[in-house]
Amino acid sequence: MSYKGYTTNMIFDTEDKIIVGRVLDVDDIITFHGGSVSEFETTFHAAVDDYISACKQLSSVPEKPASGKLMLRVAPTVHAAALKAATRSGVSLNKWAEQAISSASRKSAGQRQSRVQTRTQPCA
Repeated sequence: MSYKGYTTNMIFDTEDKIIVGRVLDVDDIITFHGGSVSEFETTFHAAVDDYISACKQLSSVPEKPASGKLMLRVAPTVHAAALKAATRSGVSLNKWAEQAISSASRKSAGQRQSRVQTRTQPCA
């Protein structure tokens, strides 16, 4: 189920006999529930609207899920080198770029984590 670009999962809670949902693909935690599919959909829409409203009140930008579509403009030499690397790897340019971006983003996240750990170590 989707609304304003946000998607949710649906889990039936057998104990409380309600459908529980959480907005997917965002770091912020947005949860809600309903006693029927119709009520679930209504509370999903309200939860998303409330989230967007709360972000505006806090002068914050609501997190939006990524679509998985990425348009890039790069120098022709970079494009040519990427095409050759993808061919050598035996994968499409899209798959090669996805792997390269994934690897770079994991390295970047690891470096940020190392800097945070270094800053939080007690002084000797």
